[in-house]
Amino acid sequence: MKYHIITFGYQFNKSDAEKVTKVLTDYGYQSTDTLDKADVVLVLACSVRQSAIDRIDGLKRKFAKIKKTRPLITILSGCVLKTDMGKMRKFFDVVLDIRDLSKLPEKISGTRLRQDFGGQVSNQGSVSGYFDLHPAYKSNFQAYVPIMTGCDNFCAYCVVPYVRGREQSRKASDIIAECKSLISKGYKEITLLGQNVNSYQGTMYKCQGTMTFSKLLQKIDSIPGRYWLRFMTSHPKDFSDELIDIMSNSKHITPYLHLPIQAGDDQVLKSMNRKYKVGHYKKLVNKVRKAIPNMSLSTDVIVGFPGETKKQFNNTAKVFKDLKFDMAYISQYSQRAGTAAAKLEDNVPKVEKKKRDKILTEILKKTSLEYNKKFIGNVVEVLVEENKNGYNIGRTDTYKTVKLKSNKDLKGKFVRVKIKKGPSAFGLTGELVSD
Repeated sequence: MKYHIITFGYQFNKSDAEKVTKVLTDYGYQSTDTLDKADVVLVLACSVRQSAIDRIDGLKRKFAKIKKTRPLITILSGCVLKTDMGKMRKFFDVVLDIRDLSKLPEKISGTRLRQDFGGQVSNQGSVSGYFDLHPAYKSNFQAYVPIMTGCDNFCAYCVVPYVRGREQSRKASDIIAECKSLISKGYKEITLLGQNVNSYQGTMYKCQGTMTFSKLLQKIDSIPGRYWLRFMTSHPKDFSDELIDIMSNSKHITPYLHLPIQAGDDQVLKSMNRKYKVGHYKKLVNKVRKAIPNMSLSTDVIVGFPGETKKQFNNTAKVFKDLKFDMAYISQYSQRAGTAAAKLEDNVPKVEKKKRDKILTEILKKTSLEYNKKFIGNVVEVLVEENKNGYNIGRTDTYKTVKLKSNKDLKGKFVRVKIKKGPSAFGLTGELVSD
């Protein structure tokens, strides 16, 4: 039996894919890179945006074509709203809650019997909880480590609390043990994942109390080794002075922060149920930059949220100019059934959303290019992530993409690179100084 995984969405879904891989390989399944060779296809969805669901809907025809010629088991999991689940059940054999991944083999087994595949998957025992599922890391030098799942914030536009449930923090002792194991194996980059890492409250051992995210970071940072430590995503309302202090005095935490603002207008933020004001966000960014002068800052923002006026959008544009983000992930609002915002009239026309998106993108290009020019002539450390068409491509500790020409495949290595002239808004070019 061969399986194929199709992943939509963000880092958490990629981490889930690693858990799925481990579950299936432990039960004797083999991975295949193509859908045409698969006996089982598992789609990890993302209901955050309608466009992602539309892409999944587009698989219907492919599945139907294959099933005309041979048996194929189709499974849907990941971040899926109940309303989307209803639609998807029509062309998926199994729709599985992401927290029930341990049940995947028995679901496949039951479907095989119904489809007369013959035989049954042997029962090798089940894993009790989502966090107990150990991943099969896709990379041998970069790892995603989930520290919590779910969210309690209920932002008006967001589906996460509905598809992943309320916040659940993983045991700190298990997280630290996983990080120690990865570092001992030579992993160069570890990224801690959570929908809101700042609200993490985990336990070390049964007898001890809870541990905050700041303290968890401090514990992991104290592990000896040669590695970078990253985390995402942070919520501005929970970002503490203690965390800033720990970041500024760390050995391994990279000077890169992804801090979603979502809107630069107080009234829009209130409608979004973000629970902070623009002034608080600006003050927080200034604190971080004062403590860590070389900090690179990225953000998320939504344009065209229901009721957003041109004046309110202009306030967001002003924040972009004032704070000079190094990167931003700009989304045009799309209504998601089941969220609080779905009850509001989606009254900003699509053409206006595109216009606002373009305005912010143009501001971002200028500020990002301004930041990138500071690297010209400097030597920076880069972790090479891929070798493609004679080029090694990687990232700096500030999460800047760097491209360098080299005959060597340096994937998975830290290298020193001298940045050349002519950077783009979203990338740097350099030449190898030494391995």
